[in-house]
Amino acid sequence: MAPSLAISLDALGGWRAGLARRLDDLTRYLAERDLMRGAAAPQLASMRERLTNEKLVLAFVAEFSRGKSELINAIFFADTGRRILPATPGRTTMCPVELGWDAGEPAALSLLPIETRLDGVPFGDLKHQPRAWRRLPLDLDDVDELAQSLQEVTRTEWVDRERARALGFWDDDRPDDNPRSGADGRVEVPAWRHAVINYPHPLLKRGLVVLDTPGLNAIGAEPELTLSLLPTAHATVFILGADTGVTRSDMAIWRDHLGAQASTRFVVLNKIDALEDPLATPEQVQAQIASQQQEAARALAVPSDRVFPLSARQALAARVAGDAAGLRTSRLPALEEALGAQLLPQRRAVLEQIVLEGTQQIEFHVGRHIGDQRRQLAEQMLELRGLRGRNVSKVRMMLQRIDVETAEFEHCTTLLQAMRSVHARMLKDLLLELSSDRLRDEVAEMQRAMGASPLNLGGKKAFAALCARLQALLVSASVRSGEVREMLGATFTRLNAEFGFSLALGKSPEVDRFAKELRMIESNYVQYLGLSLALRLSQPKFMEQFRLMLLSKLRVVFESASSEVELWNRATSAQVDSQLRERRKGFKHRRESLERIQSAGGELEQSLDQLEAQDQRLVQQVARLNELAEALREQACAAPLGADFDGAFLSPSAVGAAAHADAGVDIPLFDDVERVDERRVPA
Repeated sequence: MAPSLAISLDALGGWRAGLARRLDDLTRYLAERDLMRGAAAPQLASMRERLTNEKLVLAFVAEFSRGKSELINAIFFADTGRRILPATPGRTTMCPVELGWDAGEPAALSLLPIETRLDGVPFGDLKHQPRAWRRLPLDLDDVDELAQSLQEVTRTEWVDRERARALGFWDDDRPDDNPRSGADGRVEVPAWRHAVINYPHPLLKRGLVVLDTPGLNAIGAEPELTLSLLPTAHATVFILGADTGVTRSDMAIWRDHLGAQASTRFVVLNKIDALEDPLATPEQVQAQIASQQQEAARALAVPSDRVFPLSARQALAARVAGDAAGLRTSRLPALEEALGAQLLPQRRAVLEQIVLEGTQQIEFHVGRHIGDQRRQLAEQMLELRGLRGRNVSKVRMMLQRIDVETAEFEHCTTLLQAMRSVHARMLKDLLLELSSDRLRDEVAEMQRAMGASPLNLGGKKAFAALCARLQALLVSASVRSGEVREMLGATFTRLNAEFGFSLALGKSPEVDRFAKELRMIESNYVQYLGLSLALRLSQPKFMEQFRLMLLSKLRVVFESASSEVELWNRATSAQVDSQLRERRKGFKHRRESLERIQSAGGELEQSLDQLEAQDQRLVQQVARLNELAEALREQACAAPLGADFDGAFLSPSAVGAAAHADAGVDIPLFDDVERVDERRVPA
């Protein structure tokens, strides 16, 4: 009774495992033949890192008491035979919870204390500070103990209003959104700022990360959640109650946090079992469910087929009991199938592009290196063949010519030094525009502009101005990158013509891609800078949290752009050093070969045979390189086993049969075929 989401992600995981094996084959072949020179090694490492660390984030968002935790239990934990995440009436999940799997870490619940909000350190930075977290081991062999351990995410604290205000949970101007307070005036707040569950679920092993968010008040109190985690989720499931419809707080969450990216949103109308009425016919109940579905779609302005009526409670009970009919009645499979149909092609397309571009670069650099070696061998063989039947004086003249050529070649060092000096200066100017210092100055300017207007009501305008300035920086960086390419291209042409190099420029760094990412950040975040957040931004502590979080988020874009530019420049200049070494080595080998012939004329034919054998080995290396690269490309372009290109999925048995039928790819279902190196929370 495997769900469609499991089948699709298992297919994606098996496909990624095939990519990893093909990439390992290519890496091993290049390493064994000493071809991991220049740009090949960093390019392979970059491709491996991106393939391994590419995550698929699925967020579940709802107001309290909508059955969100029960839905997660039904999808991910039914195999344990009971509820694992707390799912009782009332408020359960009190802090954002991430479910994922890191094979390098033990199963554990990691908790970030709520007090860390007072320090002003962004959550993104705290992820990599182990001492900031409290970690509880999880006993996977005892499901009751496991469920009891996860109850910790519901723990709360009672604090005075001043501390609640400092933590971001109390706002005098918005009393309806404040948490409950006791008779003594103290306020109930979550004990934890964030929780990470490292759990070896088959879907999580495939690189899926599930984000479970708390209700409206807790969502709005954490800038990192609203401005980073939710907008970057690849899909979001928004849960409503079928018995309540779209309430005012539901509408506030949708309007303020989700509505701008409706194309990646799925709406769940949960608790349809609550609409069952012993005094109504089944047809009348179904009509009422359909009416609620249409009304929810109208209120949220989404197509009705994006609204999924279901009962998470019935689905969990059916899966625990192995009741296929009950699972169909719950309607959960329809949601899982829709999630799989969207997520699988989206992630596959991203990974395919990574592999195709990376393979092209590796073929280019390694092919140029082997081509240069073959050219030098051809020169040596031409010289030696010209010596057949010649006397000793001819060999002496050839040695003198090699000395002259070597001396002339060494004159290239003056041009190389000039090129390196100009290149270093141009690259420095380029990287300054992508530096963290420049980014920090621009964000500070936005903060000053916000503070210049009453209550920070000019926040949206200031943020738009910031994004415009950052876009201008990326455009300028792209122009400077083109200038660097032109300078290197002109120098390479001269070096090739005057000194016999075979230098070539690879594909330029795509700075424009990061401008697109910045536009996506702007479109996702500008919705939060309306009146509601402007009032929060008038609070200095919240403003500082917002600034640090935004800076951290933008730094990822700019550091990625900077890294790509540096990688291209390093790879491009590395071929100069590589060919310089090879040319010097070639001159040395030519001289040694002639000296041997001069001392023993019988070695001429032997030297020619050795050179021809070396050339043949290089031809074979090129052929094998192309073969391995083509296999990697074919794997990247192939549809994952268990899914076609239209998102239709095979049955579990069909997936297993297809996997075992392919002699080159042995992929058992739900096997842990890859290890994710990215650390969600450090040890």
